[in-house]
Amino acid sequence: MSTALDDAVNEENRASPRLALLLAAAMFVLVVDTSLMNVSISAVIKDLHTTASGVQSAIALEALVSAAFILINSKMGDLMGRKRAYVIGLLAYAVGALAMTVAQSLTAIIIFWAIIGGLGASLLLPAMQSLIHGNFKGPAQKRAYALVGASAAIAAAVGPLLGGFLTTYLSWRVGFGLEVVVILVVLSQIRVVKDVPYTGPRQVDFVGAVLSVVGMGGVVLGILVWQEGGGYVGLLLGIGAVTLVALAFWLVRRKRLGKPTLLDPDLFKHLNFRIGISQQTLQQITLGGAMIVLPLFLQMTLEYNAMQAGLALAPLSLSMFGMAVLAGRKGGKRRPANIVLAGFALSTVGMAAIIPLVPRVDSGWYLVIPLLITGSGLGLLVSQLNNFTLAPIAEERVSEAAGVNSAAGSFGLSFGLAMAGGIMLWALALSFAHLTETSTVPPAQQQQISAELEHDAEIMSNTQLQQQITGEPPAVEAEVLAINTHARNRSLQVALLVPAIASLLGLGNSFRMRRLPDITPAADIEGVDFG
Repeated sequence: MSTALDDAVNEENRASPRLALLLAAAMFVLVVDTSLMNVSISAVIKDLHTTASGVQSAIALEALVSAAFILINSKMGDLMGRKRAYVIGLLAYAVGALAMTVAQSLTAIIIFWAIIGGLGASLLLPAMQSLIHGNFKGPAQKRAYALVGASAAIAAAVGPLLGGFLTTYLSWRVGFGLEVVVILVVLSQIRVVKDVPYTGPRQVDFVGAVLSVVGMGGVVLGILVWQEGGGYVGLLLGIGAVTLVALAFWLVRRKRLGKPTLLDPDLFKHLNFRIGISQQTLQQITLGGAMIVLPLFLQMTLEYNAMQAGLALAPLSLSMFGMAVLAGRKGGKRRPANIVLAGFALSTVGMAAIIPLVPRVDSGWYLVIPLLITGSGLGLLVSQLNNFTLAPIAEERVSEAAGVNSAAGSFGLSFGLAMAGGIMLWALALSFAHLTETSTVPPAQQQQISAELEHDAEIMSNTQLQQQITGEPPAVEAEVLAINTHARNRSLQVALLVPAIASLLGLGNSFRMRRLPDITPAADIEGVDFG
């Protein structure tokens, strides 16, 4: 009797629209979170008395933590229970969002939002995937995957607008407070989620986990330390690179000995998978680089508020969303490799068109067409890359492959954010120093400026700079503001080369994709990599 009742309850859960909506709400919060931060940079800087590079470092660190721990936390979720991992992940993300509503320093944001929130995301994403697979069957499962995937896409599209509106008319903290409310609503209904038991091997490759974290972390942290003017940059980058090579050898050796591995190295025997992973990384480097430089240009050069910046970025996010949906529905008769090639071609053209506009425009309207082109290209990539990458993977390995794919994407995003930011500040310091030396600024001020740049090169609006140099002779003020304008815009142009070059590399890699035969998916992979 009780068994029949349990079966009935489980069957109801599998088809529950309420459960699908709750999972979609959790995904919406995850994706919209970074958009809120990007369009609120200037407000966060002002409220916390911090720097643009500091906020940018926190954004890159959050993406890095999520990427570095997603593989090991996927396994930890298997061992502790997928439902428990889902709850812990949501709670950790809520802690990060709550910290944003009350934080009074950048340190609190880094600890609670970037690190704890990033760890929460790395637990939440694989657990959510397993829960959808276990709580829904047949057509209901496909609808749940589609709803959660659509929620992520909508969050990416409306995030800049929502964040801009809340920051401008209320406070940047309100958006993160609303995230906490949504998470609490989702957790209040946790009883409708049925746990999904794990029946695979329970051994954990701890060495592989440590190597993956140190490897990815070393590379991105090295760039972040360079960006902040710290030491041991080469050592950190070297440790990261060497550790990633060591991870590859470790995984192959463990596989030969028949021992559990963090991930199956045989996945990389598929050329489609290897190229797909590299393309996923390049796409995310393009997106990450663009989404740190463009908000800074809008808020520091054009001095837009958050709402204006969100509206100016809308062509990028909305065209990305619209093209992804259109290509997903209409692209079935075309080769995925051709669509990916067209996507990288468009994003390359769009990014290249923005670079010469930076020092010449005084309104975001001039960016509309290049942003539409770039967003359309990225949308084409979003519609195809996951399926292309996972197509050759067998059913029993597809979840693991999706985790690797997600980790590669998150690593690419954090690398793009960090690299674009680091190059931007390097170019700023170099340009500012050169322009100052050849200017009419008195030698005493030149030495002072050079000394300050050695420790604190910073993207700054003319309004912010003018407040700092009040009291200087009018001629000196005017000269310093002119230098800041030229140096800032030049540094933004140089930083935009990061997404442009990543997109160009993806275009070149697309010709390799075209030489590969199309593969019919070995497993049902619809929605399997929505994270």
